[in-house]
Amino acid sequence: MYKKVRTPCIGVCSTGIGDDVCRGCKRFAHEVIDWNAYSEEQRRIIAERRETYLTNAVRSQLEIVDRDLLLAQLQHQQIRFDQDQNPYCWVFELLRAGASQIQNTQDYGLQPTAQARGVSLVEVRRRIDEDFYALSVAYYLRYVAPGLQQA
Repeated sequence: MYKKVRTPCIGVCSTGIGDDVCRGCKRFAHEVIDWNAYSEEQRRIIAERRETYLTNAVRSQLEIVDRDLLLAQLQHQQIRFDQDQNPYCWVFELLRAGASQIQNTQDYGLQPTAQARGVSLVEVRRRIDEDFYALSVAYYLRYVAPGLQQA
């Protein structure tokens, strides 16, 4: 049995100013508007798409080398995360909560990828968020917008 899909809204909605994809939660404008009318299955499809894109964006910057250490640190630091999500999504929650306070990624079971070596975690977090948004926009432009134009 699946648990209820919670809204991914983080209170930074940009669809109200005309964005087709929210810069906060990365949902499409119509998904933000219609969220409360969606079935759990529709919400789950959206959540899975977002999770896939976020996982890919995080993996391009950081590698999890010790999942148990990451989990222990998240719990110790009392960082809110969804344990049912891919652990790479947990990493993003960690970075959102305190990228500027982390001195050593190894203390969290993480290792920077080649393209993130020597880069501050604040910048890594920004890159991940930018890539997550770019993946969402690309999907929207390729698969959603053409259907909206025909309707």
